[in-house]
Amino acid sequence: MDTASVLAVCRVHQLLADPGSVGVTAIDKRAVDGPVRVHKLGLHGDIQASRIDHGGEDQALYAYSQDDADYWTGELQRELPPGIFGENLRIAGINATNAIIGERWKVGLDVEVEVTSPRTPCATFQRRMVEPHWAKRFGDAGRVGTYLRVVRTGSIQAGDHIHRIFVPTHGVTIGKWFSEPTLEDMEALRDADADGQIRLQPEFHGEFAKLQRRLGV
Repeated sequence: MDTASVLAVCRVHQLLADPGSVGVTAIDKRAVDGPVRVHKLGLHGDIQASRIDHGGEDQALYAYSQDDADYWTGELQRELPPGIFGENLRIAGINATNAIIGERWKVGLDVEVEVTSPRTPCATFQRRMVEPHWAKRFGDAGRVGTYLRVVRTGSIQAGDHIHRIFVPTHGVTIGKWFSEPTLEDMEALRDADADGQIRLQPEFHGEFAKLQRRLGV
């Protein structure tokens, strides 16, 4: 694998007025210079306007890959700088969407993170991008990136290397679970969680129930 690295560390630039239920959004993330402290709830100086749908320890950071950003640059014919997708980390050398749920990365010298769940596009994201049917397009393409849990705190900055330090054996990727989950995937995740190999966030159990209903199980 080519050397994986952080291309940019992004945090909220300003709160924007938004017609959603909260009235403002913190989706305006932009790259910052120098090291940034990483806490259990995310980057120092970053916020989530709605803690109901975003944030918390299981969604402390959001990572998006340059490969996927390049795809959208081609599709949209516009520059898409780090942070435009609301991501905290723009990364290269690891495709966040293809990461295995529960795999762990060491970022820089100190920080350790765990891949938790895919990003589901929302109406705020749609308004942010000002593209027709954006939420559906983003979801249909399946290039959703991943949320991360902070296992070990520290500091990160652009240029830090990313090393995979643990990859679970169940094989279910972020993208697979988002785009085409199966009962086999569900059972593999359940088993890995029960065995202590990974720690699924509680929302997965609701998703399991929905999948079973949809498939008539």
